[in-house]
Amino acid sequence: MTDFYDALETRDPDLRERELLAALPAQLLHAQRHAPAFGEILAGVDCAAVVTREALAALPVTRKSELLERQKRLRTSDPFGGFSAIVRGPAMPRVFASPGTIYEPEGADRDHWRTARALHAAGFRTGELIHNGFSYHLTPAGAIMESGAHALGCTVFPGGTGQTEQQLEAMIDLQPAGYMGTPSFLRIILEKAAAAGIALPSLRKALLSGEAFPPSLRDWLAERGIAGMQCYATADLGLIAYETEAREGLVLDEGVLLEIVRPGTGDVLPDGEVGEVVVTTFNRDYPLVRFGTGDLSAVLPGPCPTGRTNTRIRGWLGRADQTTKVRGMFVHPGQVAAAMRRFPEVTRARLVVEGEMADDRMTLRIEASEDDALAQRMADAVREITKLRCTVVCVAAGTLPNDGKVIEDARSYK
Repeated sequence: MTDFYDALETRDPDLRERELLAALPAQLLHAQRHAPAFGEILAGVDCAAVVTREALAALPVTRKSELLERQKRLRTSDPFGGFSAIVRGPAMPRVFASPGTIYEPEGADRDHWRTARALHAAGFRTGELIHNGFSYHLTPAGAIMESGAHALGCTVFPGGTGQTEQQLEAMIDLQPAGYMGTPSFLRIILEKAAAAGIALPSLRKALLSGEAFPPSLRDWLAERGIAGMQCYATADLGLIAYETEAREGLVLDEGVLLEIVRPGTGDVLPDGEVGEVVVTTFNRDYPLVRFGTGDLSAVLPGPCPTGRTNTRIRGWLGRADQTTKVRGMFVHPGQVAAAMRRFPEVTRARLVVEGEMADDRMTLRIEASEDDALAQRMADAVREITKLRCTVVCVAAGTLPNDGKVIEDARSYK
């Protein structure tokens, strides 16, 4: 419990916050000057003045949909949409593609996506062989993990996906210390080995990502002698958070500033509230500022029992994009938030869309004291913003679930 990747993991939390915020102005200025997209997004911003969380929260959130739109618009002149601060050549060894299609540059740093920290927390050490079950084709997943393993001093077998028989044969021959990849593919390999009566005694740990890793599957792996840990990383941002042996949430990476915002807005939520994960990275090659991942999570209270002092989050809790079409018109979470901002006495709201196709009904449930006048004013605001009628119902504080949902589509599609 005292074996850490580096001293950054056990910094005093106040010191970490001061050091990250002290480094923020230079990173913002770098993005403003060297990534043309942020030259536009941060136009007029005095980067030297952004030294607090409040100042950071005043900057716009850039969501993946906006990044994709810019990339598509500039495809012929700049396939990265102006978000890359590096150009083709030695500074950009490889380019990857994610569904969309979104193109991501890889920088020349040995651990460009910073995944060595997560691998270390999962128990991997210098000199070990890791079987990499992430894809090496088009997408960066295989490279994201491989680069971290190399930075840690590990050797990697680039298994990729598919060809299960050949991958199992390689595990038998090479005896890897562990696996990195999706949990479902690891299960497929282990089930195939069991069906063939083959033991894999060297395989004792795994770093898993890319999909849900439920406790039932964690326990299934443990029964077979494999300690599975998970991490949360994206092609855009690299490592965001990672699991430790305490298995109590995910600890934030040391190279990011994280905010949890109300879906569809840039409004920061209190710790414990479920909202969209927004990340500012200190990557100089791909300097994303307040980048909305579209994923839901929440901050957990207190430090990790392992002694790591960085903030913990609950992990992936779903998607934040809840845009819904009602009576032929799109309704966005940001519109619900815009109505809420007019009424500070409303602490939480949830728009429920019910009925059957062609007979949509909207009910806005708000946490506020029972007040018919407030409900009517709120209904008027929603109609003004969305151009749609809705019924507003006041409910007691704490009634609405803390799951990050702003819009719930409860219609029947039979």
